[in-house]
Amino acid sequence: MKNMAVIGAGTMGNGIAHVFAQHGWNVTLVDVNGVQLEKAVATIKKNLERMQSKGTLTEEQVASTLQNINIQTSLPEGVRTAELVVEAATENKEIKLNLFKALDAAAPAHCVLATNTSSIPIQTIAAATQRPEKVIGMHFMNPVPVMKLVEIINGPQTDRAITHQIVEYSKALQKVPCVVNDFPGFIANRILMPMINEAICSLQEGVAGVTEIDTIMKLGMAHPMGPLQLADLIGLDVCLSIMQVLHDGFKTEKYAPARLLEQLVSEGKLGIKTGEGFYLYTPGSKDLVVSSRFRQ
Repeated sequence: MKNMAVIGAGTMGNGIAHVFAQHGWNVTLVDVNGVQLEKAVATIKKNLERMQSKGTLTEEQVASTLQNINIQTSLPEGVRTAELVVEAATENKEIKLNLFKALDAAAPAHCVLATNTSSIPIQTIAAATQRPEKVIGMHFMNPVPVMKLVEIINGPQTDRAITHQIVEYSKALQKVPCVVNDFPGFIANRILMPMINEAICSLQEGVAGVTEIDTIMKLGMAHPMGPLQLADLIGLDVCLSIMQVLHDGFKTEKYAPARLLEQLVSEGKLGIKTGEGFYLYTPGSKDLVVSSRFRQ
């Protein structure tokens, strides 16, 4: 059994911990918020039991997965024996740089430091450490237990032996690894976020309504979810942060965030997590209801 740590017990962190634990890793889930850690374990248990009810996991597999997960509020203690750390904290550059500086000081010298960042350059994150050759992007998709892709991002100094190792780990998790190079947004969000931003601009300019925009992309382009609904799922604050990274990185108005996106974030309407974005979200309801401000 290999030892790994996941930093951050939010949606992505608990999903990453779930997948590694399910595939036999000894996982320490680290977060300064003890309540968040308990909530994460409860979410993992619920998701495992759902998989059991569908016949994809046995009762024994559910039990062993949960036994493989430990929780820890102390970062140094959480990474003390780790061979791999996957950071899944908020998509904020300063937070990540501070975390990687602390991880570099606390983790064993041989430990690989991976980040689940969806947009911040690996070179920037690696510069906070004394081991840039062991820093790599390991970008999982949400929801992690379901989505097959892992976007693996090489920094300029990432050792290619480390890349190979992370590719093999991803395959062992029954994921499909795709290796890309270090540019703002990489591939997934360099393509996805401008599409979402353009959908928001189209709404802002009155080209079409929320339902029409999402329906056209679902039925016309075979997307499983429209861009505005997807933005709500991702979190409008996260979408804005990624667009700002793209805008700052490429220095072109092509990547300027939509004014409407900035406005919604400033109002605290961030999508599912706050109960309102482009749609309204009521606990227990699966119906898509357009926010009253966008009803025509």
